[in-house]
Amino acid sequence: MTFKRWINVTGLSESSAKKYSSAVFGSISEWARDANLIDSSLIEISDPQEFKKLAVQIQHLSIFRERNEKGNNMYSSALNKYHEYLKEASDELEEDIEKIITDRSYTETDKLTLVKSRIGQGDFRSGLVGYWNGCAVTGYKTPSMLIASHIKPWRDSDNLERLDTYNGLLLTPNLDKAFDSGFISFDSRGKILISEVFETPKMLGIEADMKIKFESAHLRYLEYHRDVVYLDY
Repeated sequence: MTFKRWINVTGLSESSAKKYSSAVFGSISEWARDANLIDSSLIEISDPQEFKKLAVQIQHLSIFRERNEKGNNMYSSALNKYHEYLKEASDELEEDIEKIITDRSYTETDKLTLVKSRIGQGDFRSGLVGYWNGCAVTGYKTPSMLIASHIKPWRDSDNLERLDTYNGLLLTPNLDKAFDSGFISFDSRGKILISEVFETPKMLGIEADMKIKFESAHLRYLEYHRDVVYLDY
């Protein structure tokens, strides 16, 4: 689940989702980068404890204190919300695996297959490696450096979709993180879409002329990603 969707699920408005996303991945990331606290964007931070420590440093920056005071503590609220989001996201994987393991309707073979799919391994990953023969976007070939990413998120998919090769992209880590977070997607012709809240994507090697080649079987998954995951404001 993306940060934007998580905010909506917690009951806050669409305008709040846009405001907090823009703050975390826009202004706050820029201030942290200028202070040499991060290399590019807070999108790179996925561990809640690491983020918590970084947030303390960010909140001591003079520009943060000044803008936060003028903004009625909006920026500190955005940091707190993102920390809550990371904590829940880190628990989500364990919850999904626990549900699979305790579901008596699955055989042991089914459980192993689904668990491996959830963590981007097993038959799902093998299918993507065979299909894409490298990163779907850049063509980078070394399999150990590539991540098997679901197009329609695992939690939103049924068991057939979770194992469907056409519901997956093989991506370099930077592209995988941006795709899963909704900062990039691909249009019906395969051209990359870059969200307006994703600042300085070039620092992560993400360029506006990137594209993928896909088949008709990919279309419904890519449409779902654009409609539900992509941060299109």
